[in-house]
Amino acid sequence: MDWTAVKVITSSEAVEAVSYLLTNAGAQGVQIDDAADFANLHAGRYGKHGKIIDPADIPHRKQGAAVTGYFPEKSFLPELVPTISAQVTKLASYGLDPGAAQVSAAGVDDEKWATVWQKYYHPLRVTNELTIVPEWEDYTPAQDSEKVLYLDPGMAFGTGTHPTTRLMMEALEKVIRGGESLIDVGTGSGVLSITAKALGAGQVTAYDVDQVAVRSAKKNLALNPVAKDVKLGVNSLLDGIHTQVDLIVANILAEIIVPLIPQAFENLKPGGQFLTSGIIDDKAALVREKLTAQGFIIDSETKMKDWHGIIAHKPTAEEE
Repeated sequence: MDWTAVKVITSSEAVEAVSYLLTNAGAQGVQIDDAADFANLHAGRYGKHGKIIDPADIPHRKQGAAVTGYFPEKSFLPELVPTISAQVTKLASYGLDPGAAQVSAAGVDDEKWATVWQKYYHPLRVTNELTIVPEWEDYTPAQDSEKVLYLDPGMAFGTGTHPTTRLMMEALEKVIRGGESLIDVGTGSGVLSITAKALGAGQVTAYDVDQVAVRSAKKNLALNPVAKDVKLGVNSLLDGIHTQVDLIVANILAEIIVPLIPQAFENLKPGGQFLTSGIIDDKAALVREKLTAQGFIIDSETKMKDWHGIIAHKPTAEEE
């Protein structure tokens, strides 16, 4: 099957939001070319044969980002492109810079779609313990304590390069002690569920509103035996979920976190922690306010570029 590539020229800070818009519109895969990603790469050995590469020699964007969604060839472009364009422009009303917000479409054959992003995606050490590796790379851990997470980035976003994903992985590394029950809301690629299991979490359940994301997560979970028992499901936030767990994680936009807050409070055990990211500067105060109003106690807040990550907990009986 051939595909239609819908490309959105945007800003680095809007990458995850645009990725979500494309996936929600029916994209069967998302490719990200973000100038910010190259700021984290250094000259070194990459690839199966250890070729020495200087990222400065690799053609890439010098500023902003291009997010490309791959749609079935029969998608109705006269409606699709204007709709996506309007949605991207509207991101400004949510405090996100849409950048140029240019939307274009072009045909692409199946073989190119399957390999186009591989030249941009290399092993990435995200935290002291966690390294994300594309499934096609041979990789040897540098230390015994290093935990390797294998991903195929072709079907959903959340590959560890974006600040919001990194903030959440760092937060999980801080809070997981072993055996915790966890719900991953808006799982995307499944990277946070895999991270949690690699760090020693117990029962993990992951939800996403989009079936494409759930299929992508299922594939990535299969690449990581440690995550073989993660339960996956299609669900809108925590609608209809009534079970108390130790941890809830959500790397989604602030506007979606706000209605999730009371659901998270209900579904956490006393003392349970709520880890959130996807919060742009302009929305951080709103999320803090809603968390506190619900009864959460904010434990810590971290920031990377324009993005915030918050760890809060549901009070215990002694704290109420």
